[in-house]
Amino acid sequence: MRNVVLFMHISLDGFAAGPNGELDWITYDEELEKYAEGIVATVGSPLYGRVTYQMMESYWPTVLDDPSPSKHALEHAQWIQEVPKVVFSKTLETVEWQNTTLIKDNLAEEIAKLKQQPGKDLVIFGSPGLAQTLIELDLIDEYRLTLNPVILGQGMPIFKDAEVRSDLTLVDAKTLASGVVALHYKTKRDQGE
Repeated sequence: MRNVVLFMHISLDGFAAGPNGELDWITYDEELEKYAEGIVATVGSPLYGRVTYQMMESYWPTVLDDPSPSKHALEHAQWIQEVPKVVFSKTLETVEWQNTTLIKDNLAEEIAKLKQQPGKDLVIFGSPGLAQTLIELDLIDEYRLTLNPVILGQGMPIFKDAEVRSDLTLVDAKTLASGVVALHYKTKRDQGE
């Protein structure tokens, strides 16, 4: 069975983005890029909320037409173009990006179906709104969080008003040279505890 994994960059005070959606506070460097590549290698399907999906859809296909993309950008653009993607949205009517499935309702039921399919994990990239919903429904199996050395004070919280308690087991913690701490947790229910 595939796992639902949340991969998100967060601030020390638990925000996934600044108050206007800005991400300029993420300490992204070559070491974090390598860490992210390791997570991408575990992905069978990326999961997106509408906002993140539209951001990705408008950016990554353009990299393929860029005359001089970085090696990492080109490899990621090729991967994301081919991988089966899933977007969760009540407002989108259709999706145009190749290999994308739109799910409009019955979230828990649809996630259960996706988990039963063969393949690698289902990984939520960003998408704080989708992440909050899946946290509330207790559907996250693993958390891959990169804790950035910044306090934003305000922004888009990842654990906003969470009413569901989730006990976690630390799988790994790695401190990067930039001060980012890469955290990997599994929910205890997945370990039979």
